[in-house]
Amino acid sequence: MTSQEFRSQLQRIEELVRAVESAADPNVRASAVELVTALMSLHGAGIERMMEIAFVTTSSGAETIDRFGADDLVSSLLLLYNLHPVAFDERVGQALDKVRPYLKSHGGDVELLGTEEGVIRLRLVGSFHGCGSSPATLGQMIEEAVYDAAPDLVAIEVEGVVAEPSPSALVQIGRTRSTSAAP
Repeated sequence: MTSQEFRSQLQRIEELVRAVESAADPNVRASAVELVTALMSLHGAGIERMMEIAFVTTSSGAETIDRFGADDLVSSLLLLYNLHPVAFDERVGQALDKVRPYLKSHGGDVELLGTEEGVIRLRLVGSFHGCGSSPATLGQMIEEAVYDAAPDLVAIEVEGVVAEPSPSALVQIGRTRSTSAAP
């Protein structure tokens, strides 16, 4: 499955979840949510067990698990089941490290102020001299990098930047995501 096919599947799942949530009959809604929750629980337990087997069966088990986390498709699946091998904070840090060279080339940087319960707080620092991009554009670039690395985040707050939030393709049953930008 290609990345594009995977994104299309996630969008379709999101549409179906919305359709279930808006069903007129509360019994149908409850049954559909219960069905999906049961399937997710069964699949999650199976995937977790597969990772345990991969880890202990070979001498390169840890490397195999790391490769799972680096693969876009498998990584998204692991995130869906809360099984990603790379911690949330580390994925956020990796995303910021990817955008830093561009920011530094324009006299700026981004600071991670903190993470708490899936909400990350960032601040753009520096003068960004000679940069044709607006702070909002730079903030959007940072947000996209972070969402790509950590689509399981709940919100991003960027000090001094007002930008439209990036949509997440990750759908978790019984959980909603909001984004905000600090003034």
